[in-house]
Formats: sequence, C-alpha cells, structure tokens
Amino acid sequence: MDVTQQSYGIRELYRPDNEEIEIDIVAVHGLNGHVTETWTSKPQGTCWLSNPAYLPKYIPRARVLAWGYNASIASWNAKTPSADRVLQHAQTLVSQLESDRDLEDATKRPIIFVCHSLGGIIVKRALAYAESRPRLAHVHSIYTCTFAILFFGTPHHGSNKANLLGSLQKMASLTIPKTVVEFESGLVNALEKESEILQNITDQFAPLMPNFRVFFFWEQEKTNLKYRRDYIVDETSAAPILDNTERCGIGADHQRMCKFQSPNDQGYRTAVAALRRYAREAPYVIQRRYQRAANMYRDDRLVEAEELLGTVQTAVPGPRQSALHYLDTANTVVRTQIDDSQPTSQPRLNQKKTIYLDV
Repeated sequence: MDVTQQSYGIRELYRPDNEEIEIDIVAVHGLNGHVTETWTSKPQGTCWLSNPAYLPKYIPRARVLAWGYNASIASWNAKTPSADRVLQHAQTLVSQLESDRDLEDATKRPIIFVCHSLGGIIVKRALAYAESRPRLAHVHSIYTCTFAILFFGTPHHGSNKANLLGSLQKMASLTIPKTVVEFESGLVNALEKESEILQNITDQFAPLMPNFRVFFFWEQEKTNLKYRRDYIVDETSAAPILDNTERCGIGADHQRMCKFQSPNDQGYRTAVAALRRYAREAPYVIQRRYQRAANMYRDDRLVEAEELLGTVQTAVPGPRQSALHYLDTANTVVRTQIDDSQPTSQPRLNQKKTIYLDV
C-alpha cells in the first residue's frame, strides 16, 4: 500500500485495556497536516493523544481516534494536492467515522472532536451535513452523539491576510524545492477572509452550535515565514467571542500550538482539563439526546403512516379495516425499531476518574 494512503481514514491511537470505553475523542488535522504528526512534538516524537503520560492518563476510558485526509496544497514526494473540497472531505469524515463506530458497536457513544485549523472547518461542515440527514439514522447519529469541539487555530472568519495562498507558499518553500511544487488553491480559497464557502459553513453551523460545548484556542506567537513573521490565524478569527463558549491563547505559533513538549505545558493542561470536564458530562447528556432523537424518528414515521392511510382511504373508498390494519402494523413496526435502538443500560459515571476531544 502507498505510504500516503496509510495516513488517510480513521486511525485508532489509544484504547483502554481493561476499562469500559465511555467516549470517542476524534482528532482532525488541518492543511498540509498529518493524521498523527500534527499532534506529535519534535524532536521528542511524543503524540499527546496516545502517549500514556499525556491524554490517556487523565481520560483512561476514552477511545482516541485520528482522521487523516489529503490536505496537501503542494505536489512533492509523489504526493499530489487534494482534489476534494470541504464538503467532500466532510462527507467522507462522517461516513468513515460512522462505519468505524458501527463495527465497534459504539453508535451511541459520545463524541468529542479536536480540530486544528482547516480541520475545524471540515468538522463544522460534517456536523451540519449529518444533522441534515434525519432519515439516515446512522449518518444523523454523528451529529446526535457529538458533545464538544476543541478548535485550535481554526479560521472561523477567514484569514486576516489578503493573500493567504502566498503565505502558505512561503511556508511550504521552507522545506519543498520550488522546482517540484504545484499549488492547489481549492482548499485554501475556503480560508480566505469573506470566503463565500466559509460564510455558508458558518451560517449552517450557527444554529447547531448551542448543542455543543465549544473551546476556542488561538496562537500567541507568529509563524516564521522565512522573510517575515506573521500570525496565520489571528485571535478574532480563531476565537470569536460568543455566549457559552470558552477561549484561551496558546504560547506557540500556528503549527506548534497543537504539539506539546511536556505534560507541564500550560496549553496542554488547559486543553486536557477541558476534555476531561466535557467527557465527564457527556454520557448522561448524549443518552438523553439520543432518546429524544429516537422519539422524533418514531413520531415522524407515524405521521408518514397516517398520511399514507389518508391517501389509501381517499383512493380506495369503502371498508377501512385493511387501511387501519396497515396503520396499526406500521405503528408496531416503528415502535419496535425504536425500542430496539434504545440504550440498554445507564452510562457509567465515575466521579473520581472524571472524563468530559498543519496549517
């Protein structure tokens, strides 16, 4: 298999050995990022999502996943730029995450997303896509089960630079020979200030946002662009001031803000404390939300059955017994399906082990 292909899709980074899994934490990288390297410090080579001394120490009952996709903006080392756009990446994320959870018999497990830069835009679009598919219960479950999102340097209002592509080209030129570079601006265009794509995603996500716990992080150091230093995503774009959200700066540049050198790094401690707090609250909240979603699904199916009954009565005058029998059968089937989909036990809440988720 091509080495690059191994970086795409869902990858499990950590699973508890002897404890029941209570939550899925899903990390999504940004432009030119990598499924694991985005979260790995250098030169230590420590991935804080999986190293036992980092995240698993504080949230031992979490299954930690990372989702990789082709987010390249440059052609080099036989790797071509991404041809997909934000929507296509978002749909793939939903499909692959849902499939993984289905095979794990974990479709009702709470989800926390951890996102860096463009990864946050893709997650926002993915949740809006999942929410818009209520008839596809397996797709809709990704929205229903998402409890919280941590955004690291996500440009919610676009980049503050007039030429974001130019800045990214300069960043790429630090390590990529100019003779082999071919830039793809499709993904980058989604990040430019006042981008119509970005605005549409923001509008789609805004009504859904009150359903999630949200923590915004912004970069406090400028990125070295070879000839100058600048912020890739400024504070106002990375951490908009919104009701019922949290925000905090991280003392690193855009690339290093989600790579932690030590468990004592303040940025790491702030992020993990939020994750643990969110994970502690998630099981009970998501169980109730899943129950409400199941009830709504049942009610919708009953309304459809009643509407079909009315159509049958109008089209076939006369005795109503067969039509009423159809409605009664549909009612029974729908209720049976919903009852079978309900959680079979209460989630375990452990108050001592509290758990609450490159450019």
